[in-house]
Amino acid sequence: MSDKQLLHLVFGGELADLQSTEFMNVDELDIVGIYPNYAAAHNAWKAVSQKNVDNARMRYFIVHLHKFLDPENDS
Repeated sequence: MSDKQLLHLVFGGELADLQSTEFMNVDELDIVGIYPNYAAAHNAWKAVSQKNVDNARMRYFIVHLHKFLDPENDS
């Protein structure tokens, strides 16, 4: 395998305040998925964000899981 696996999590939910990243209800977070690279995660983020474009409080994020799994390696 030539490409290094860099896991990314895509998730989102309704924000309590548009000026913060605090969610209204953590129990209702939408876990979209975990992806093997940033490009795949970005595609998933873009698709789910577009589906929720009419709700200004709904926000989706990409988390670089590989940075938590291997903090010494800043890839």
